[in-house]
Amino acid sequence: MVAPPDNDVLWARSAHYSHSGSPALTGVSLGVREAEILAVLGPRGSGKTTLLRCLSGQLVPQQGEVWFNSSPVHTLGRVARERLRLSRFSWIDPEPLLVPELTVRENTALPLLLDGASHREAKHTALQWLERLDLGAYAGKRPHTLLQAQRQRVAVARALAAAPTVLFADEPTAALHGAEGIQLLRTLLAAARSHGITVVLATHDPDVAACADRTVLLRDGRRISSPTGPDTVGDKGRAACSLSV
Repeated sequence: MVAPPDNDVLWARSAHYSHSGSPALTGVSLGVREAEILAVLGPRGSGKTTLLRCLSGQLVPQQGEVWFNSSPVHTLGRVARERLRLSRFSWIDPEPLLVPELTVRENTALPLLLDGASHREAKHTALQWLERLDLGAYAGKRPHTLLQAQRQRVAVARALAAAPTVLFADEPTAALHGAEGIQLLRTLLAAARSHGITVVLATHDPDVAACADRTVLLRDGRRISSPTGPDTVGDKGRAACSLSV
């Protein structure tokens, strides 16, 4: 094994993965730099979610390598990978997967508690992030009393409260309409930039991808080149999506 470049916080080399014999990734290689916001753009079924799951240690490539901070992830056992995900990574799904029995504050604090934080520290950090995302008034409510967009903002608050090194966002605006999705994306990316969090964002929407620092394209499980080169850079999109948090 050859270690990745020092400035890459995440690195995949020739990653292959199949679901029940159907190829989902075929030889994908990429690097993600520290504090970079990288969009993985492609149509549904292109392998985006599988790639994020391999990079985050949820799946182990059947061939190839995945590295985090110059340490191999693909050689770790299940327990070690779970610990890595809990302590260094956060994840946002297309639908807000909140625990219905817990309040908004408890849902937001949950990753901190699981990682060993005290109840007081976890509660304080959770409330801080809920306030930043205009959810402080809902801290004591259950998820079912909130609107869809509010629940997804809770999922964002939970992911950011854990202070991850890398945040994986799998189609985080897919269930939202128009302005709601753009507002959520602006909030998420602005918070990540201000706190130096690396983001890997999967999306099928070029407008969402344009908000990232750089975009890589997937199609049929393979990384492909765009007409302007292997990656695209979203300078105009970053400006359009900028918002202080």
